[in-house]
Amino acid sequence: MAIVHNRIEDQTFRVSEATAGDFFALLKPRVMSLVVFTAFVGMVAAPDKLNPFLALIAILAIAIGAGASGALNMWYDADIDAVMTRTVNRPVPAGRVQPGEALTFGLVLSVLSVMTLGVLINWLAAALLAFTIFFYAVVYTMWLKRWTPQNIVIGGAAGALPPMIGWAAVTGAVSLESVVLFLITFLWTPPHFWALALFKSQDYERAGVPMMPNVAGEASTRRQIFAYSLLLAPVGVLPWLLGYTTVGYGVVSLALGIGFVWYAWKVLRMPDSDRVMKPAKALFGYSLLYLFVIFAAYLADSVIERVFALGGA
Repeated sequence: MAIVHNRIEDQTFRVSEATAGDFFALLKPRVMSLVVFTAFVGMVAAPDKLNPFLALIAILAIAIGAGASGALNMWYDADIDAVMTRTVNRPVPAGRVQPGEALTFGLVLSVLSVMTLGVLINWLAAALLAFTIFFYAVVYTMWLKRWTPQNIVIGGAAGALPPMIGWAAVTGAVSLESVVLFLITFLWTPPHFWALALFKSQDYERAGVPMMPNVAGEASTRRQIFAYSLLLAPVGVLPWLLGYTTVGYGVVSLALGIGFVWYAWKVLRMPDSDRVMKPAKALFGYSLLYLFVIFAAYLADSVIERVFALGGA
């Protein structure tokens, strides 16, 4: 019996001790919720209509694809996450989920989400989702993040694609309007993450991640944050200027853009000796509000315009 018992203990096979909550955490639910929201806005803003049941399937597939990207990211970045205070309690570095489990989970969800979107909706949306997963998990996570301080700029394309995926799910095509929605998120990403990187620079330095403050310095990072904010503000108003939305969205987006530039200006003027970095933390918080409100305004504008169009029919 002792021999048999020892052989059983020597087996590499193990039953996972992870809970459902651990696997849910692998999906990066906060990031996933933002992806779902922006994709939903793209679907509603699209000129065509999608059967409500198919629309629900499309949203679920996009959500699963976003979660798959998060799981693959956590699998590969476990070594980095283990030395950063912000990420040390994630399931893989904390030992609650084994790396192989996270990898398998991410790959299975990737295939499931892409195939579901392709078979039940259309293959253009599925191709864009597959590209998003590949770009985030491979191009950004495995290459850019550890190689260049421009990692978040180039890698931001992955997080900016969901509105375009939602649009393509409804129309089977990509339009200039969906590209504008892409650009808003794309230009929002650098100042959002560099604000975080300013007050978390020691974390990134310990992990060896070449974020902009650690490579180019804080002063250069502050200037680049302000420059991107100056680009973002008018692009946020662009849907109204191009006639895609009403003046209501135009007013909201203009006010949000001015606010973003104001917060970025305060970061630019932040002294080098400031270690508390309240302006950077304030910009980080405001940037989250900015993206949510500007897409919520776009959603409301699209819904109201459609209701009035139906009323006049």
